[in-house]
Amino acid sequence: MSTAVLTNRLELSSVADTALKAATRFWFAVTVIGQLLFAFAVASFYGLTALRGDYHGWRITNGYTPGVTRGNFAVVIHLLSAAVIMFAGAVQLVPGVRHRFPVFHRWNGRIYMLTAVALSVAGLYMQWFRGSVGDLPQHLGSLLNAVLIWSCAAMALRYAMARDFRTHRRWALRLFLVVSGSWFYRIGFFLAVAINRGPFGFDPTTFTGPFPTFMSFAQYLIPLGILEIYLHAQDHPGALRRMATASMLFVLTLVMAAGLLAVTVAIWVPQVRAGFDPRTSIAETLKPTIASSGVEQAVKQYHDLRASARPGTYNFDEGELNGLGYQLIRKKQFKEAIRIFQLNVEAYPQSSNAYDSLGEGYMDDGNKVFAIANYEKAIQLDSKNRNSIVMLQKLRNQ
Repeated sequence: MSTAVLTNRLELSSVADTALKAATRFWFAVTVIGQLLFAFAVASFYGLTALRGDYHGWRITNGYTPGVTRGNFAVVIHLLSAAVIMFAGAVQLVPGVRHRFPVFHRWNGRIYMLTAVALSVAGLYMQWFRGSVGDLPQHLGSLLNAVLIWSCAAMALRYAMARDFRTHRRWALRLFLVVSGSWFYRIGFFLAVAINRGPFGFDPTTFTGPFPTFMSFAQYLIPLGILEIYLHAQDHPGALRRMATASMLFVLTLVMAAGLLAVTVAIWVPQVRAGFDPRTSIAETLKPTIASSGVEQAVKQYHDLRASARPGTYNFDEGELNGLGYQLIRKKQFKEAIRIFQLNVEAYPQSSNAYDSLGEGYMDDGNKVFAIANYEKAIQLDSKNRNSIVMLQKLRNQ
């Protein structure tokens, strides 16, 4: 082999190594930022609303339900674990922490593993016993995710105790990816919805369909597969292999960043705003009135407060009544939900989403004619309202 050929190969190998390291750092930066955003959104929304006693926006597996101690405990454990996992996982990935603060790294890792197990157990309880959206295939995907969390945690701990740190780090990376499944799910789901400009591959009323089922498994299997490709490229020197891996990782990170932008705008920014909103929730104010005196009395209370309360005292935003209506739907109180949705339409007559929700209320109550009329009105106000278009087609095909 000539000196020139050898030099070219060495240079190509050096470029490939540099490209793979750069792509890895890019993925690392986007992941850490994204996980910290998720953690901040969860902590600010659920933490601050809980301090105010405002639970109407808690839509996770039926949310907070007064008197249901075991179910509420599972929800709290799940949310606390999610916030801890996101913060601890982001810190655990930083190489400088591992090298400069090994004692902290070990204890943070132990907390991460224990919290991951608690998160998965609480999540399984909420899905299988408390009731959740989705169907059996989606629940089986979550079950497999939990089993992989337990397995990866056990293997990471085993090799750490054996002081085989190279193998331990690989299992720790696998654990990080399977624990981050719900984070990856949100990225993929909201990216698809943003590209499609509405529901994609599922029924919005039941949240069942091929796409949620696919995502229930893909949220952790695809990241695991990509990790194995990356580890294979590390273990088997080859400039072309490493360049191809770097290119794949770079493109997938760009896709991940796009999904992060979509979920941040759609969910996390509104959650943070709601968490820091000091106004009293009108939904939480009306709930006890509905329970004790009926929905019509709550409607009167709404009008009275809107007319007499000082500006900034109560939160009369559109999402308040919309969220309250869906809470009533989950309790099968369809007539009450319809009346609340009607009140929201009165307050926000130009809102396509308000009419869309009213249409769903009528549909769940079995009133097909009124459901169609309100979905048509929603589309009239916003011709790009994909949910209304899909539901209108579904009702007309019945």
